[in-house]
Amino acid sequence: MRISKKLEQAHAKEDKPTFSFEFFVPKTSQGVQNLYDRMDRMYGLGPQFIDVTWNAGGRLSNLTTEIVDTSQSIIGLDTCMHLTCTGMPKKLVEDALRDAYNSGCQNILALRGDPPTDTEKWQATEGGFSYAKDLVKYIRAEYGDYFDIGVAAYPEGTDEEPDVDLLIEHLKEKCDAGADFIITQMFYNVDKFLAWVTKCRAAGITIPIIPGIMPISTHASFLRRANWCKINIPQNFHDALEPVKNDDMAVRELGTKLVADMCQKMLDSGEIKHLHFYTMNLEKATIMVLEDLKIIQPNTSANPPLPWRQSLALGRQDETVRPIFWKNRKQSYINRTQDWDEFPNGRWGDSRSPAYGELENYGRFLRYSSGQSQDLWGEPTSIKDIGNLFAKYVSGDVKSLPWSDSPISNEVELIKPQLIDLNSRGFLTINSQPAINGVKSSDPVHGWGPKNGYVYQKAYLELLVSPKVLATIVERIGVDGNLTYYSVNKDGELSFNVNDNSPNAVTWGIYPGKEVIQPTIVEKISFLAWKDEAFGLGEEWASCYPSSSKSRELIDSIVNSWHLINIVNNDFHDQLGIFDIFEGLTAVEN
Repeated sequence: MRISKKLEQAHAKEDKPTFSFEFFVPKTSQGVQNLYDRMDRMYGLGPQFIDVTWNAGGRLSNLTTEIVDTSQSIIGLDTCMHLTCTGMPKKLVEDALRDAYNSGCQNILALRGDPPTDTEKWQATEGGFSYAKDLVKYIRAEYGDYFDIGVAAYPEGTDEEPDVDLLIEHLKEKCDAGADFIITQMFYNVDKFLAWVTKCRAAGITIPIIPGIMPISTHASFLRRANWCKINIPQNFHDALEPVKNDDMAVRELGTKLVADMCQKMLDSGEIKHLHFYTMNLEKATIMVLEDLKIIQPNTSANPPLPWRQSLALGRQDETVRPIFWKNRKQSYINRTQDWDEFPNGRWGDSRSPAYGELENYGRFLRYSSGQSQDLWGEPTSIKDIGNLFAKYVSGDVKSLPWSDSPISNEVELIKPQLIDLNSRGFLTINSQPAINGVKSSDPVHGWGPKNGYVYQKAYLELLVSPKVLATIVERIGVDGNLTYYSVNKDGELSFNVNDNSPNAVTWGIYPGKEVIQPTIVEKISFLAWKDEAFGLGEEWASCYPSSSKSRELIDSIVNSWHLINIVNNDFHDQLGIFDIFEGLTAVEN
């Protein structure tokens, strides 16, 4: 959604301040993955949007657009993409705008940009743009009102132009060219800022002005950033921070109070309703300021529209159903289905197998390097070791598994003892959900969808099981339809007791004045697609160990001989009956 419209709606709905975050492009692939994790966590704070910086000269422009696409499509955050004139011929600008459009991004921060670090004076690129206002005009001419266009402002001047009044004239030109909002450079002198805002309004600038806020983490970084931007530091900041400058914790606590007081004074002025935080790809200092201001608005507990995070990618906003198999692997699911031209409502049907991208088309399975994987998951040499690892994940002591990108969810509390017991006996659970019988949609753990509704779930288990016990498990499941299953090995040998191939809804909700919503399903075609990924993840985990190691031999043996099985208890009143299948069984002898 466009930022100006989103802020207008937020402030009309509730007279509370809102906020947003800026992130920059990391220099390494692991840094990018860590950034995604941080963005995912900070999503829960409830920002109205985030923005992602561009890189001078466009050297990493493709990574900027990749991060914007991931933020929109996978993390589900409305994103604003920085776009500069520095080192950017018109063709690169065109490519970047097209990529932003295709990712569903509707917000651009149009900047002239700083000169490259090896150049003293800024120079326009041949065939490019000389000023931010030219970039604004171009975007507006090419895309009409599709993009919200933001521009930068400098309340205390710049190295190149210290005359604030002249800069306001230039800002007015950018506004007249088609800008929709303004984000300022960082500052700490709130009195100077508010006086500058008054000047802007007197000059006829009417669009929203969003102050750029830099939290304080350490004394050295505080001085370095303020000096680099040539901004005024009020004396009370120096008086508070100088005596404790060598105590990082004290600096952060005092800095939090100083910045929060500064923000509160802006909010009290009535002119400012939104704060934009320069996070420097960190989270603690920003969160501390938000907590002090008491304006954090959690996203995670108040009726999410669906039981899985919605994508904001172009064309995906109406997606209402997904196979349960990717419950803990949302990024790979979205990447594999990113070329779909539609997302069926209520049924996952006609667009099935042809819509899946090949595994090699979207990159690495595991998120971690070999060394990191060994640090996380140890060096197992027996099924018991692996079962204990999985049990630690269920208990929350391990943050991820090869088949689960994120920590275990709170919903498993209802079946946690049973899952831990299964894993300790060598049944490796890689996905599960408890049965839910008519919990209110406002429930903080299981609730989703509109207000005054009720949600339901069937008990579900997905496991890797030894061929030595598979026949017994299948026999106990039976053929009466109350328990249904699909089982497959790495070679694709499939067995099941389902009479037809139609999707089986395992999560649904009932709401006043609406049809039944069925957002999570189990069915054969998608399970076979998931099979390739599930066994591939096992292969990659094995490859993290030396070829001669016992760990690699053990994991390879599981991948090559064990079966992946999913089981649904179609009686949603029955919470624990699905576990009776495994009574008295042990996966293997150790």
